[in-house]
Amino acid sequence: MHGYLLASSTRRFCGRPSGVSFEATGFDSLLPWSMAAIAFKTGGDSGRSRSRPVGARHKLSWAGSGHYDTRPASRRVGFEICPVATIQQRIVRAKRTLREARVPFDVPRESELAVRLSSVLGVIYLIFNEGYSATVGDAWVRPELCEDALRLGRILAELAPHEPEVHGLVALMEIQASRLRARVGASGEPVLLLDQDRGRWDQLLIRRGLAALERAEGAGGALGPYALQAAIAACHARAHTSEETDWTRITALYDALAQLTASPIVELNRAVAHGMAFGPAAGLEIVDTLTSEPSLEGYHLLPSVRGDLLYKLGRFDEARAEFEHPAALTRNERERTLLLQRVAACTRGSRPTVSGEGL
Repeated sequence: MHGYLLASSTRRFCGRPSGVSFEATGFDSLLPWSMAAIAFKTGGDSGRSRSRPVGARHKLSWAGSGHYDTRPASRRVGFEICPVATIQQRIVRAKRTLREARVPFDVPRESELAVRLSSVLGVIYLIFNEGYSATVGDAWVRPELCEDALRLGRILAELAPHEPEVHGLVALMEIQASRLRARVGASGEPVLLLDQDRGRWDQLLIRRGLAALERAEGAGGALGPYALQAAIAACHARAHTSEETDWTRITALYDALAQLTASPIVELNRAVAHGMAFGPAAGLEIVDTLTSEPSLEGYHLLPSVRGDLLYKLGRFDEARAEFEHPAALTRNERERTLLLQRVAACTRGSRPTVSGEGL
């Protein structure tokens, strides 16, 4: 992890979770705890917290730690897409509100913890996502961020053993992290999901993830957003080859997730799944309903997905135009190179390889 906080400042700023020994867990950095503590403090549903959007609470936690670059998190926060300027303005307003109200940064009362848990989970997943698919820089992945998020998630699961969504998030991160080594080639180039060498997947992390998913499912009741995403990841983990992937099951899970979240990002993922299960035309039909979605304006993965589906349909000229757009938008050099390769393939009119990369 990059950056640090003095232990005395961290204790004063956010407190230490009771009953947790950092030495015993091997958690050698206090910085992620500062983010979690800010999320606990700013994530409630009472008073001024109600006026602050979920994405803003997550970003405030990210920025409040003082050592994470806020720019990578500015595009996608949870299931929300926001322009950089909008997120920056939210941070300024939120900090001003907390300062003027003299809100203390202390650990909430026990009765408030459950209400604020969703914000903490959102912050942890925000860290993980930036590690899993870096939005800026020369690296496709940043494993150290994934490790930070996993440590924090595992400890949270010990502190809240009866919360199914905590186990769902841990399951999702464990299974996703199992693929980190296979996500990059020898020169650091991206390797998409269905092109990966599954022999490089970390089986220990997969077993941990499947066990955490069982705990989430065993809690009873309907699965939440993180548990549903973990169930989707488990479908990939259980397939020994890409051809064995149960895309019908994945589409059903995405359908359930879409009903639960009403998120355009989930709809985009659902389009990928439907394209794999029922053909690219089925996926394109869903994507085309999102092209006028205001929250996805400037979101580079929308034209990327549409370009991939057009490519598979052999509509190379249209696909090339779609790939050129995100190649100009992305701030990750590895992703830009990948997209320009797709542009070149469209120009040659070569047939596509199946990617099926989840977003």
